[in-house]
Amino acid sequence: MSEADDETIEAAFKALAHPTRRAILEWLKEPDSFPPQDRPAEEVGVCLKHIQARAGVSQSTASQFMAALQRAELVMCTRIGQWSHYQRDERGIDRLRQHLNAL
Repeated sequence: MSEADDETIEAAFKALAHPTRRAILEWLKEPDSFPPQDRPAEEVGVCLKHIQARAGVSQSTASQFMAALQRAELVMCTRIGQWSHYQRDERGIDRLRQHLNAL
């Protein structure tokens, strides 16, 4: 495993240490459970404002949570205008799963 892989795995463990970040990953399994938005969440991801509202946190806290999940390669971000939309990164989640299975 490369040093970059080690850093990503470490970032994933840190990101998953927080219960709200784990909950966000669970919520993103069902993007259509969020309120409607201009573009379908299944295509572009869920707008940060909807994640923020469900989590009951400030915009800056929601942004920090999503940045941690993105650094860990557990979510992907799509920018549409001024809005950030997030969806699960299933390949990154699978890589983490494979690493855990190898332990």
